[in-house]
Amino acid sequence: MSLFNSATTWAQLKPFNNVNVGHQKSRFTSSIFSHPLKNNLPIPLILPKPYPHPSPVSSIPISSLHTIRASKTSFDFESYMLEKASEVNKALERFISLEEPSKVRESIRYSLLAGGKRIRPMLCLAACELVGGDDSKAMPAACAVEMIHTMSLMHDDLPCIDNSDMRRGKPTNHKEFGEPVALLAGDALLALAFEHVAGATRRVPAERVVRTIRELGRSCGCQGIPTGQIADLDYEGMSGEIGLQHMEYVHMRKTGALLEASVVSGAILGGADDEEIEKLRKFSRCIGLLFQVIDDILDITKSSEELGKTAGTDLVLDKSTYPKLIGIENSRESAQKLNGEAKEELAGFDPEKTLQLIALTDYITYRGN
Repeated sequence: MSLFNSATTWAQLKPFNNVNVGHQKSRFTSSIFSHPLKNNLPIPLILPKPYPHPSPVSSIPISSLHTIRASKTSFDFESYMLEKASEVNKALERFISLEEPSKVRESIRYSLLAGGKRIRPMLCLAACELVGGDDSKAMPAACAVEMIHTMSLMHDDLPCIDNSDMRRGKPTNHKEFGEPVALLAGDALLALAFEHVAGATRRVPAERVVRTIRELGRSCGCQGIPTGQIADLDYEGMSGEIGLQHMEYVHMRKTGALLEASVVSGAILGGADDEEIEKLRKFSRCIGLLFQVIDDILDITKSSEELGKTAGTDLVLDKSTYPKLIGIENSRESAQKLNGEAKEELAGFDPEKTLQLIALTDYITYRGN
């Protein structure tokens, strides 16, 4: 049972055509998300148990997979997704083995191997294949983006940030290991991500490996996850004062930066030229916003059991979300428009090789958690 009834949740809170940010109208007023990530609006920031085996890939919501299978693609996306998730899980299991020091590794494995959809690694592998690369060249980077993502979840869940009790269907890391261990294990996991790319990438020119490391570093540095998270914290309790451009600023960094790095890293390692990389960068920026729109919808329309994490946290913390600013139905319309814009960026690539990214775009759009 859903936590909230979507028909009565914020749907008419703000008229769609009257959304303003300062003296500038958001792009929602005339064309929803018409130019993803062209805003660089500055915002004020205040700076100052062991889990030995990965969760089965069958935990991926089959309802979403069936949605994709019904689309006009000529390959079996469900099998593709299960196969790639299994490959990523095995690679992560091999790299993060149980050895001394055991406590930090137990904490890492508890969160890293706890299932999850593995969307970011799959985007990395699919981008590599799209430009003609062997996805084995991108597997270390695919694992690295999952490590960075898991680190961000471990830190986000801490009491000093989102104070969440559940993640991926089980108690959050700090609930299991304590706050100090969760914090330090997350730090260690971030370092391991870069160690893995530098040490395990094979048959790729060194300059492309260095370029990949730079992309990953940017996603979790001052222009990425931390800046988005700090802005998100600063804006808690200010949902009535925050407009769409400020909210997009947050989500482009907190959510979109790592999705962008996932796609672009795969393309770099696959041998893409600069023009191809820029097209895929634009594609990834569309799906970065798309991912957050769907997340915001799910947070108020699904239960904690359905999501595998604490539901309704955005409401409790009075965060700005797409449904809160423009309503549920307009948020869904926005998601559809971003879906189309993302696919438009794939024009010019081999149509057969775009199937994976097209299907992943649909999966992000229609997922149930």
